[in-house]
Amino acid sequence: MNEHASRAVFRTSQLEEADGDGLNPTDNRTMGDVIATRFSRRDFLRGSMAATAIAATVSPLALMAADEAHAEGAAGSKFDFTEVEAGVDEMHHIAEGYDADVLLRWGDPVFADSPEFDPANQTPEAQARQFGYNNDYVGFIPIDGSSEHGLLVVNHEYTNEHLMFPGIVKVEGDKLTVAAADQKRVDIEMAAHGGTIVEIRKENGKWQVVTDGARNRRITAGTEMELRGPAAGHARLQTKADPSGTKVFGTINNCAGGVTPWGTYIMAEENFHGYFVGELPADHREAQNYERYGVPDGSYEWGNFHDRFDVSKEPNEPNRFGWIVEVDVEDPNSVPKKRTALGRFKHEGAESIVAADGRVVFYLGDDERFDYVYKFVTAGTYNPDDRAANMDLLDEGTLYVAKFEDDGSLTWMPLVFGEGPLTAENGFESQADVVIETRRAADLLEATKMDRPEDIEPNGTNGRVYVMLTNNTKREEADAANPRAKNAFGHIIEIAEDGGDFAATKGTWEVLLKCGDPSVADVGATFSTETTKNGWFGMPDNCAVDAEGRLWVSTDGNSPKATGRTDGLFAVDTEGAARGTSKLFFRVPVGAEMCGPLILPDMQTAFVAVQHPADGGEDWEGFGRPSYYEDLSTRWPDFKDDMPVRPSVVAITKQGGGRIG
Repeated sequence: MNEHASRAVFRTSQLEEADGDGLNPTDNRTMGDVIATRFSRRDFLRGSMAATAIAATVSPLALMAADEAHAEGAAGSKFDFTEVEAGVDEMHHIAEGYDADVLLRWGDPVFADSPEFDPANQTPEAQARQFGYNNDYVGFIPIDGSSEHGLLVVNHEYTNEHLMFPGIVKVEGDKLTVAAADQKRVDIEMAAHGGTIVEIRKENGKWQVVTDGARNRRITAGTEMELRGPAAGHARLQTKADPSGTKVFGTINNCAGGVTPWGTYIMAEENFHGYFVGELPADHREAQNYERYGVPDGSYEWGNFHDRFDVSKEPNEPNRFGWIVEVDVEDPNSVPKKRTALGRFKHEGAESIVAADGRVVFYLGDDERFDYVYKFVTAGTYNPDDRAANMDLLDEGTLYVAKFEDDGSLTWMPLVFGEGPLTAENGFESQADVVIETRRAADLLEATKMDRPEDIEPNGTNGRVYVMLTNNTKREEADAANPRAKNAFGHIIEIAEDGGDFAATKGTWEVLLKCGDPSVADVGATFSTETTKNGWFGMPDNCAVDAEGRLWVSTDGNSPKATGRTDGLFAVDTEGAARGTSKLFFRVPVGAEMCGPLILPDMQTAFVAVQHPADGGEDWEGFGRPSYYEDLSTRWPDFKDDMPVRPSVVAITKQGGGRIG
């Protein structure tokens, strides 16, 4: 059995991909150390989290009482929907009174001439004109200011070959074997990565794809892109195919992302390490750099067919990934830009907000155990009346990394060549070296090691910033900002920037929620007592803030084995008496991850992404492992229109119209 193929078949989720010991070699303080110091029990109960802290020791009987109270509505909650019941099955579930309609599925047409989807006879050419695989980030760019007509932008993060290609996995008892990849299969995978830009329109209350939209586009792992910013043209980005160091083919592992205030699409390159094979000599210039990022990992077999993904043949190619990509959606022929000023790491997303002085602030998470929280502040200011003037704002600015202190203060430390330890003595010759080795630069600044920073969302309504920290079971000791060792369920941090200025270099922080089952005292969850047995969650991942300033959280990692429930979309109160209360709004099928989410400005539609449904479904006794790997070509007629076997974007609307939530 091919080594790389055998590894790929078990690549079940983003959680599993990041489930290592972490690659941070420093002894910098962890967020758990900081939180533990800050929150002694006495001080914790004095603070604003006192009410929610009580939930850490509530009994199941107390939760039952809370369920009854919650049925009447949590006091002061900004959400009024009837909660979904948590559980596990093969379907999706939405709150009563709402419709959840599948808008796009893997293989659906993006263009009027897209070929019909046939998974048993797929080709790279067909996949490049169809909706890609594993849809993660979902954004909306209105056309003529409308909330009912616009461009949907969607990231395609990675591929699950064992679900995509009929017949490649064989089951003999408990033994699994997978066929080695050939070039056609690899090229289909490459075409299924990247992103989709597609026009959509709401007609008679339902959303439709406009396949003849003039701006429709597929971006893949083969799309030509330009490197911009401080690292562009640097010798460390030059290859045989691109001696200029300015042209890259493709973008990979696009997780969350963003839409800029000027209406461009942001794609965040996350776990790029898994796409590379080969070996570098121990004394190679990039050996230490690549070790810090886990390159090469060899989860994919692309390097067996494309030399650029083999570091022994193209040692600089990994430096050309791990960036933020900006796409001009108005021109389907535009060359996407990799904006190196925002740093190189395993980017989860890039949500932005305009600061009071007109500069634009992007919040960035590096999704790995013991890595860091960042933000980027543009040097120039946003001009709402001149789109063209904003198009290169991301090439100049300051990248910062966060240091969380025991006393609840926060410092944003600039990653600027020549300042502090970022000098030639430590191997940095220019700002290009700083951004290429962002992780090592942040290590030297002694940034706070976090529990997998994922989505980070600024809230323009209350002036706060919400940081999703998924989990870290490898943490041995807690600290102030990462309050639990062996943190299996994750937590959410709330940041208040000084003076409400998102561009500030100082601020304060608080733990909004420690996640997990509140009925289990040892878990130490801090949901409010108004949160029902259905409303608590673990593993926060993506999030969104709607037009009313309400927080929505999607999860990745809840499963029959981990929590006895599937992932979902949760509404979380952040203000007043209901602070810390969570309600389950949407539940995904077994094996799926909940991604997106997005609530349109008119509050009439929510979009969510259901990623890798059925993956890992064998943990649920109702699924059954043999059928999981059964040849899909023999089953396809029964499953072609069934959501659970195809990654999908779902449009949620209220029956009869009205506000979501």
